[in-house]
Amino acid sequence: MLVLGIESSCDETGVAVYDDKRGLLAHAIHTQIPIHAQYGGVVPELAGRDHVKRVVPLIRSVTGQAGVTLKDLDAIAYTAGPGLIGALLVGAMEARSLAFALNIPAVPVHHMEGHLLAPMLEDEAPSFPFVALLVSGGHTMLIRVSAPGSYEILGESVDDAAGEAFDKTAKLLGLPYPGGPKLEALARDGDSKAYKFPRPMIDRPNCDFSFAGLKTSVLNAVHKSTDIEHDKASIARCFEDAVADTLVHKCQRALDQAQMNTLVVAGGVSANSTIRNSLTALMEKRKGKVFFARREFCTDNGAMIALAGMLRFKAGVTADLGVNVFPRWHISSLSPL
Repeated sequence: MLVLGIESSCDETGVAVYDDKRGLLAHAIHTQIPIHAQYGGVVPELAGRDHVKRVVPLIRSVTGQAGVTLKDLDAIAYTAGPGLIGALLVGAMEARSLAFALNIPAVPVHHMEGHLLAPMLEDEAPSFPFVALLVSGGHTMLIRVSAPGSYEILGESVDDAAGEAFDKTAKLLGLPYPGGPKLEALARDGDSKAYKFPRPMIDRPNCDFSFAGLKTSVLNAVHKSTDIEHDKASIARCFEDAVADTLVHKCQRALDQAQMNTLVVAGGVSANSTIRNSLTALMEKRKGKVFFARREFCTDNGAMIALAGMLRFKAGVTADLGVNVFPRWHISSLSPL
């Protein structure tokens, strides 16, 4: 069976074709970074307008790369939420209209479920059950995953997500949008002992996260600096280490609570090398296994939506003729497949 996946939740238009026997056949992503960079962040109206321009050409390109036609498709999956409502509507309307024209099902997909399952696109894929760390711009959470759709939240962010902390810290350091990758590059030249930033909430007996206090500590360091150009690399390095240490501590606790030794890490922030190396070292110490999505599938993409859509389609999950999107939609509300 063939599923076309469409992702349009924020500032990337992603399209992919997935086959349940052969795996991922083709995918393409168009990023809107050049559009939003001049404003220092995502402008929702501009995001929606650009999705309108990109989605159809990407569908044509990806189906051509996969060597299939629209008539070969068995279903069309799309991101139904969470995300920017205008951006979500573009993908949902395209998917729902195309499915109606082809007389095939449309499958709504939860954006974070797509991220969670993205490591399963790799040749060495994790087996259920496992603990998943979802770490992105809008979400930081630890989840016990028993099977697709069976998610128990072990902990989540009570304020800023890790990705938000990266973006805000980058902005404090005068780095252009998007700040995360630029902060990582800057941190390579920093002194890891120059600042002692807090590891928030690691002394609490739960798996929740808080990064607002860490961001405030960075703000204070920036204000106290007498030579910020000299100090910013070390601030970036010490901030990055603090985030990585916090994630390691909480993952260790979640794995112990779940009595598991397999960790799956996904979401945009999981592309960060310091975080990857720290979590890899944790699992080596535990003699467990850690699985990451390849970096191109850490950020928003159509491949993860096509994969999640295939699993839901085969389980009988489809949408009615209405075009419904959910800007706020917690992953714990999904039903087991």
